[in-house]
Amino acid sequence: MLPLEAIELDAFRQRHEHDTFWCGLLLGGCGVQLTTKLYTDRVCHFAHHPGSEAAGHECGRRARGVTSADHLYVKSATASWLRDCGEQADFQFTRPHGAAIGSVLDIRFQSRGLRVHLDREVEPVWDEGGVEPVLGVSVPVDDATLVRRWYVHRIRLDSEGTHRRVRIGTEAFARGVEWFALEECEMTERGLSTPAVKQIISSRRARPTPSWTVAKSRKEPNASVRAVGLLRRLADARKVKSVVVVARVGLIRFDGHRRSGALASEG
Repeated sequence: MLPLEAIELDAFRQRHEHDTFWCGLLLGGCGVQLTTKLYTDRVCHFAHHPGSEAAGHECGRRARGVTSADHLYVKSATASWLRDCGEQADFQFTRPHGAAIGSVLDIRFQSRGLRVHLDREVEPVWDEGGVEPVLGVSVPVDDATLVRRWYVHRIRLDSEGTHRRVRIGTEAFARGVEWFALEECEMTERGLSTPAVKQIISSRRARPTPSWTVAKSRKEPNASVRAVGLLRRLADARKVKSVVVVARVGLIRFDGHRRSGALASEG
């Protein structure tokens, strides 16, 4: 990274006396040679070589801030991390629908992949071809996706001196994003995994599934209907002078208590 102070730029020029610098195509630049500009009243910076400006050259690069190279930092850090994990992957700065270079970084493994969305320019596509989206902090995700997928991953870069440190976050429904260093993550059969993923999966699997027993309810007639039925049977029994039936239907339940009445038939 080019020093911003004049005294530091002098040392930088001596150190890189035999090196050349070019406007990076992967940064959206034009590819022509650059030179260093030394200032004492403002920050030092790279500029296009005077020869290219004289020829009426115009560069299309617009972003100049530290975040404009985040996709390169992500590729470098991820490649190093994967090497340490014994993994191999292909990297490609794809441009879906003509998106700006650096908006999306595709990381392809043998049977799966990651698509890193560093901004909101390209909408994430879920569950497509084994490719798992990893969202930048500005990329939105709806609650339905969080519930259905259990969790999603995010990525951010923090400045540490002249470097940018990659951190991976795991977000779940009704649960804040938990951030981890890239070295704490791993690639599994499910895809990218963090310590938070293991906790989420464990808690979901241990959650008891409620078992609902639906009892068949038998519809009972109300008290007045039962009383009418009993009286009708009692009247029929008196007509035929059936002592057994009269005694059987004479046991009537009132307010949860059984009362028995002895009825005598006239002989």
